[in-house]
Order: sequence, then C-alpha cells, then structure tokens
Amino acid sequence: MPRIIPAPTVIPSAGTRPKRIEEFVGRVNTSTAAISIARMTSPPGWVEPGQRPEFDEYTLVLHGRLRVEAEGGTLDVTAGQALYVSAGEWVRYSTPDGASYVAICLPAFSPGTVHRDE
Repeated sequence: MPRIIPAPTVIPSAGTRPKRIEEFVGRVNTSTAAISIARMTSPPGWVEPGQRPEFDEYTLVLHGRLRVEAEGGTLDVTAGQALYVSAGEWVRYSTPDGASYVAICLPAFSPGTVHRDE
C-alpha cells in the first residue's frame, strides 16, 4: 500500500546564516538510507562550507539562484534548472539572493558522509 509522508523533519543546517532544511525522505524522517529528499529554503547571503560528499546529489531550483563553486569553476543555477554533482566532487553552495530548492541524495545524506571543509 502506498504510504503518505505527512510532514518533513527540520534538520539543523551548516553555513553562515540559518537555512531551513525539511527532510521528507531520508535517514531522519523515514529511516531510509538509500535516498534523501529535502526542501531547502535559504536566505540571501547564505554560504555553506565546501564539501566532498560520498553521495550523488541532484538539485532542482524552485525559486531564486543557487551558486555552486567547484574545482572547475562556478555555476549559477536558477529557478527551473537542475544540477547534478557526482560523489567525490568538491563543491560549495551559496545563495547570494536567496533560493528555495529540492535536494535529492543517493545514498541518503548523512553528516558522516558529507565531509565538510574545516
């Protein structure tokens, strides 16, 4: 039988300003290790530490602009666009003007597998 996930769990965020992370599917809200699906609401000026995660990450920007710094350069992903970052790539996310987006991680996001910069 299909199962409704009635509400997300709010997860603490990293970065310079509070960002709201609402996990719908993942290790915390549904005890799912295979995938995580979370809605992010990020204020203008938010910057996250760089990271080299052990998971693939797919991001769909719903509103605003997500800036993505990588070893090969910087990308701006805007509303209606998506981004794919493969496991092992170094990235740093920020939202100069604010953004809302959905992040899907395979396997599910975990603090122990994100490997944030010090």
